[in-house]
Amino acid sequence: MKQAVSPQCSISVIKIGGGLAAIPDALERVCRAVEEAARAECIVVVPGGGRFADTVREFDRERGLSATAAHWMALLAMDQYAFVLADRMSDAVLLEDPGSVPDVLAQNKVAVLAPSRWMRSADVLPHSWDVTSDSIAAFIAGALGATRLVLIKPVSSAGVDPCFAHTIPIGLPVSVLSWDRVETLAKELSG
Repeated sequence: MKQAVSPQCSISVIKIGGGLAAIPDALERVCRAVEEAARAECIVVVPGGGRFADTVREFDRERGLSATAAHWMALLAMDQYAFVLADRMSDAVLLEDPGSVPDVLAQNKVAVLAPSRWMRSADVLPHSWDVTSDSIAAFIAGALGATRLVLIKPVSSAGVDPCFAHTIPIGLPVSVLSWDRVETLAKELSG
């Protein structure tokens, strides 16, 4: 069992792709692997947008939205998926304020961040479909001083969004992990 951590512990950010919810058993398997990894690591989870963001994309295609409206609506979709993820993990706490991360990690819990309020306050990324939860996770990893970023996706060959390379902090180790290889998560986090 993990010892009590200081609020200054080394943080790993894990983005859990929203597309996993469409794959039978994938979401549960990934959540169990994150819980297991959290026994030895301080973990902040950033949600993807999944079906919630797809609804925004569909509305944008059909009715048209400004880039700004689509951006903020997609971030709210990430918040919805954050509730799903926090609900699926027994030792997870849903957060809207990054200032609460150290307190949650000090309690040996997984911090699941609903990022819309923080991102709206910071407003540092372009308002475009070229920005996805991958770039948002990269920004969050940098802002939290994370030591590693892991992107868990439906397939490991899935690319990142066009903004990612400009958002990821220089030197931050990044891994893209397919949900069906999530048993290697602890190894990815340890380096």
